[in-house]
Amino acid sequence: MNCSTLLCLMLTVVQLWLCSPTTHNHSAQNTDQSFTTVRRVKRAWIWEPLFVTEEQTSRMPVYVGQLKSDLDKHDGNLQYILTGEGAGSIFIIDEYNGKIYAIQKVDREEKPFYILRAQALNRNTRLPVEPESEFIIKVRDINDHEPQFLDGPYVATVPEMSPEGTSVAQVTATDGDDPSYGNSARLIYSLIQGQPYFSVEPKTGVIRMASQMDRETKDQYLVIIQAKDMVGQAGAFSATATVTINLSDMNDNPPKFEERLYYLNVSEDAPVGTTVGKIMAEDSDIGENAAMNYLIEGDSSDVFDIITDNETQEGIILLKKRVDYESKRRHSVSVKVVNRYIDDRFLKEGPFEDTTTVKISVQDADEPPVFNLQNYVMEIAEGVANGSLVGVVSARDPDNDDSPVRYSIVQGMHLKRLFSINEQNGTIITTEPLDREIASWHNITVTATETRNPEKISEANVYIQVLDVNDHAPEFAKFYETFVCENAVSNQLIQSISAVDKDDSEESHHFYFSLAQEGTNNSRFTVKDNQVFFLAIVAIRQQRKKSLFSEKVEEFRENIVRYDDEGGGEEDTEAFDISALRTRTVMRTCKPRKNITTEIHSLYRQSLQVGPDSAIFRQFISEKLEEANTDPSAPPYDSLQRYVFEGTGSLAGSLSSLGSDMSDVDQNYDYLSDWGPHFKQLAGMYASHRSARD
Repeated sequence: MNCSTLLCLMLTVVQLWLCSPTTHNHSAQNTDQSFTTVRRVKRAWIWEPLFVTEEQTSRMPVYVGQLKSDLDKHDGNLQYILTGEGAGSIFIIDEYNGKIYAIQKVDREEKPFYILRAQALNRNTRLPVEPESEFIIKVRDINDHEPQFLDGPYVATVPEMSPEGTSVAQVTATDGDDPSYGNSARLIYSLIQGQPYFSVEPKTGVIRMASQMDRETKDQYLVIIQAKDMVGQAGAFSATATVTINLSDMNDNPPKFEERLYYLNVSEDAPVGTTVGKIMAEDSDIGENAAMNYLIEGDSSDVFDIITDNETQEGIILLKKRVDYESKRRHSVSVKVVNRYIDDRFLKEGPFEDTTTVKISVQDADEPPVFNLQNYVMEIAEGVANGSLVGVVSARDPDNDDSPVRYSIVQGMHLKRLFSINEQNGTIITTEPLDREIASWHNITVTATETRNPEKISEANVYIQVLDVNDHAPEFAKFYETFVCENAVSNQLIQSISAVDKDDSEESHHFYFSLAQEGTNNSRFTVKDNQVFFLAIVAIRQQRKKSLFSEKVEEFRENIVRYDDEGGGEEDTEAFDISALRTRTVMRTCKPRKNITTEIHSLYRQSLQVGPDSAIFRQFISEKLEEANTDPSAPPYDSLQRYVFEGTGSLAGSLSSLGSDMSDVDQNYDYLSDWGPHFKQLAGMYASHRSARD
């Protein structure tokens, strides 16, 4: 050790007089902070910090410093004693001169300082000549640690085309040396690899972009950062860290077709939806920045369509409409591709789209025959002779060789029995008579087959309407069984009849009704034809005999009887016996036919006197009620019978046929014209009838 070092480490003792005895202990507790002088009340050992350099190695003890009392006469009477941390093991003292030595290496990173105590004794008396004093030996740091990157290796990502100065990442190194002493722990960062694209701030370790970079040119960079201690001076330790920097993609590239012209083929017999072919545009971007949509522009969009395969980003051209080799053999399709997602920051670079042309050739195929109509409608009258012409179907081979076709009927054996077709010319004829009333329409299927290739077959529907012919006589709608009272008057309506006809008619059928020739002679009935109606009226032509009831004709008014019957059905017929209303005593037992006329005469005379308030009428109701309650043979149903009288006083007089003794010859109906608008039609019918008869 040279003299200058010894002078720096030498202990200086200064004697001071102080007035407080507690100063000594307080100072000992703060030696690690200021290492100020230690004071005593009367005599004091005043210390400056002692230092020992770490990691110093030597076979001989290393001098640290010297303790010296001002009472030392250098006669060997004083003895210096050292106690405390490391005394005797790390540090020793020369008891005659107070010099302190380090006999072992010390490490600041393990223990930065040691607290020891010193004392001076009189060798003869063994009494202290100086009070025990505490002092510190501080371990002085040396640069014995290298910097370390504890978080490496580093990975960072930055968007491509980021501007210069954009922060990418920050690296940090640590040093085990004392940062408060010297430059051993003062680090500085530098870029070993990564220029000219990146830079690093020397003090902070922040990595920044040094220029704009395109991911499509290079998408990953390996940057090496170095950290040096001692501020990079000579002899400094250093360490390096690797930083992998990835450039993330930005949508800064438009899609581009590799070819300006593509060629594809499609067969004319390809069905709608067939894939014609695939084309693809290239986009240097990746992910959704490379997603694109394909479009077909112009008239070709009616025939072809294009979709995007989201996995491969290919454009798939599909057949949207059937093509025909004979009508158009080549199609020119304009296809556009555009980016699905656009970054507005790069629009200034140009449109993010591209166009190309696709030439599609239609290949000829052996097609089936084609009918000139898909559906035929034909007409033929019913009942025509066998072999009558129904119509003609026509089909042709659309191919260039124009193969002949053969026709046939294929739907239903019963139709083959009714119709046949000429195999060569497609003429359809009847093979059996047709009856419109059995079937008014016939639907058949006709096929056309190529003679050179029987596998090529096509079909057409033929709808045949059977036209009506008046080949059916009219028929009565039902069997009529008519009943009439023997005293019915002339022209009294006794039955309406109607007729039907199986034949069809564009308008309503017009029937003419009349009595059969054998029934016209001496007939007591007549039929009145309603001309435009499909029904006729049967009326009594004249009375069988003169009426027995000529008296009080004007005063008599026929009863109107209304039956609201809820019971009985066919068995309960009592409610409809009108003769029961006109007798006082009604017997439920059947009477012989010969008594009916006499009874009617009697009832008629009595009915002229009865009314709603008549005692006879009330007695009749009571008797009917009693019979219904006591008759065990009557059906067990309720029967509601309502009797209403028309009354007297009508301006029209009586219209009843009862008591009428006039025949249809001398009956005058002119008075009907005076009855008002409600009887206008009736007056016209009878007046016209009389005029025609006259």
